[in-house]
Amino acid sequence: MCIIFFTFDPHPVSKNAYRLILAANRDEFYHRPAKLADFWGNNNEILSGLDMEEGREGGTWLGISTRGKLGALTNYLQPQQDQEARGRGELVTHFLTTDMDSLSYLKKVSTEGHLYNGFNLIAADLSTEKGDVVCYYGNRGEPEPIILTPGTYGLSNALLETPWRKLCFGKQLFLQVVEQSQALPKDALVTQLLDVLNNEEAQLPDPAIEDQGQEYVLPILSKYAAVCVRCPNYGTRTNTIILVDADGHVTFTERSMLDKDPSRWETTTHEFTLQS
Repeated sequence: MCIIFFTFDPHPVSKNAYRLILAANRDEFYHRPAKLADFWGNNNEILSGLDMEEGREGGTWLGISTRGKLGALTNYLQPQQDQEARGRGELVTHFLTTDMDSLSYLKKVSTEGHLYNGFNLIAADLSTEKGDVVCYYGNRGEPEPIILTPGTYGLSNALLETPWRKLCFGKQLFLQVVEQSQALPKDALVTQLLDVLNNEEAQLPDPAIEDQGQEYVLPILSKYAAVCVRCPNYGTRTNTIILVDADGHVTFTERSMLDKDPSRWETTTHEFTLQS
């Protein structure tokens, strides 16, 4: 499972403001193999971590390209999974490698949504000249994707902005940091956003999670109801912060668990400027 907070304003009034601030957790089994975020693709133009699970190789949960394509995925919590369904990580990698715009791509995905277990997909085209477009589609929600209006959003393992208590709590923490973002040095901003992502305070009770997850989620509910999930063999193993400033300069910071050990982490930062 995962959680994503993001705010965007394609035309910020202040030169010091960010067009996009995104903070995301990837929650997964610790033993599931994955590559740390790095550049890949035909011209090394795509930056993401990669799933290396057998049969799911090459999928990803979050990535951005130097051409300004950004994709982010969360699973939709459901008690029963279809073991024959297609891997959802391919939805992000296909978008990052296609020439289709975000809305057209999500419209195509919406016709194939039945082939996958439940998912939410954010697809964005970030363009300094044309303005940024951010779209959303969830295959357990409305049949058509939507273009998001500039603002602040939270996404976990229900549909976009579903008010799970941990989502509302985390979004408030995220907004408190965002409100200071123009005054903070970039390193301090990243540090504070990572603090938000690593908050382990369980937000209980939460009937909405219980109702959606049913018996599947009950044994881990007290851990799962926090922004940062920490169970013995499963939990938050990647934090990612993406900042895009008014000039199209991208800062991508990833903090990843090492060797299945929740006490060992590595942080790396990649920076580039969006191609016009």
